[in-house]
Amino acid sequence: MARDSRAKTAELLTVRQVLDELGGISRRTFYRWRELRTAPACIRLPNGELRVRRDVLNDWLEERAEGAAS
Repeated sequence: MARDSRAKTAELLTVRQVLDELGGISRRTFYRWRELRTAPACIRLPNGELRVRRDVLNDWLEERAEGAAS
């Protein structure tokens, strides 16, 4: 079971998957957030594509939850 949860957190999401998870925001909005350094941290693969680790996205969302402790 621990291995399953570790595999889930190590899951790499494509930009398209992240956009879908965020309710269908536009690709342009995501890249604007990257310019402003407010997007979740990304991994750039050798082929230039970006990936976001599932646990990084979850943490990023948690930090932005309304009423989150400051």
